[in-house]
Amino acid sequence: MPQLGLGVYKTTDAEATHAVSFALQHGYRLVDTAAMYLNERGVGDGVRASGLARDEVFVTTKVWFTDNGYESTLRSFDESLDRLGFDYVDLYMIHWPAPRNDKYVDTWRALERLRDEGRARSIGVANFHAKHLERLLGETDVLPAVNQVELHPWLPQTELTVFDRSHGILTQDWSPLARGHVLDSGPLAALAAKHGTSPAQVVLRWHVQRGNAVIPKSVTPERIEQNIDVFDFELDADDLAVIASLESGERTGVDPDDRN
Repeated sequence: MPQLGLGVYKTTDAEATHAVSFALQHGYRLVDTAAMYLNERGVGDGVRASGLARDEVFVTTKVWFTDNGYESTLRSFDESLDRLGFDYVDLYMIHWPAPRNDKYVDTWRALERLRDEGRARSIGVANFHAKHLERLLGETDVLPAVNQVELHPWLPQTELTVFDRSHGILTQDWSPLARGHVLDSGPLAALAAKHGTSPAQVVLRWHVQRGNAVIPKSVTPERIEQNIDVFDFELDADDLAVIASLESGERTGVDPDDRN
């Protein structure tokens, strides 16, 4: 899986088609969608419009928590695959554990079946705390390849990232710019000036240097191009200390324990 990809949350089918096609023509090879985003059809069209072969693009989608459960997950996957117009997805994920509904273990068993059938090349989870992962580790046979979580300088999720890494699980960061709000920070502006980049590029470089995967969302061509241009500079120890000082624990989304 590429380390940096395109997110398409809150993007219409038409916007997704244009953004995905443009991104793939400008170096991206990872696109992250979900059933709940209501744009899988647009993502599939964007992949086809890019001119790239299907096996050159890594596509992720997810089952929404209201479809958690064994049979309902299998149905949701078939519906996602039909909307995408693909024979398989590269990564299929549980979107939220919804722990009070207590269906995420059965959902994971459905994902194991899809992986065994080859229709999901790899399987993972999103928004799982360590305790949710520990339950999967204890009750099922296959480790998630990826744990996609909200992660940005305000919420670096250091303990969870260490837990994931210790179990061979890749942490993938959504809302990597805290929906753009973190970019108003004066310290980030200073770091951007130091490196001749934008504040967004500084933050995305921070994600990359932490060894995480990251999926910034944009439909603006200039920003799509800018967001992937983060591999030709490096943040030093002083820069990383500045970014570490921004930690506040603030979320832009819902705590996984509260999503039911």
